[in-house]
Amino acid sequence: MRAVPPPSDAERPSLRRIAEGFRYARSRPELLGTYGVDMVAMFFGMPNALFPAFAQEFGGPGVLGLLYAAPSVGSLAATATSGWTRHVHRHGLGVILTAGVWGLGILLLGFAQSLPVALVALALAGAADMISGIFRSTIWNQTIPDRLRGRLAGIEQVSYSTGPLLGDVEAGIVGALAGVRVSIVSGGVLCIAGVGVAALLLPAFRRYDARTFEPEPAAA
Repeated sequence: MRAVPPPSDAERPSLRRIAEGFRYARSRPELLGTYGVDMVAMFFGMPNALFPAFAQEFGGPGVLGLLYAAPSVGSLAATATSGWTRHVHRHGLGVILTAGVWGLGILLLGFAQSLPVALVALALAGAADMISGIFRSTIWNQTIPDRLRGRLAGIEQVSYSTGPLLGDVEAGIVGALAGVRVSIVSGGVLCIAGVGVAALLLPAFRRYDARTFEPEPAAA
């Protein structure tokens, strides 16, 4: 692969340019929706920190690896069969629905009374997260001007990296106070509710349609 140097007239990185990226993201409800819904889903519906304790119910350490791997299996299956997503144009609604399915998978995990059911629930959540990622990436590619892609990618990276970690903290605190299953079930419920609230607060994101979207120039 050959390195492609930036254009000679490319703007140098600066705090002002970073602030410009935040201003642009704030002005676009379809972008706010992708960040907000993902943060809500990861904060409330991320029970990874509870897996070691949860695995004790189904066999101990030998089960733990299966719990961690199940979402990735679901993601792989969703990726391998994702051709149908090209027929979806309401990507905002798609993100909302798949984030809700993620929450549903976590909710089912909290009620699972057997290991196979728990693994299927986690695989369902992982598949939904992957489809959500496809729709979010499509929105970003269509709505973000080329000169702002790096800055907006940085915002997404912050959202993607901090959401799960904060979710683990939240799950651990609730698990310590109320129990592992209560933490998982409440997280799934709050995830679904939070996604619903975000959908109500961002109607433009909910109605986003790739067929009718018209890009707006970024503020200078």
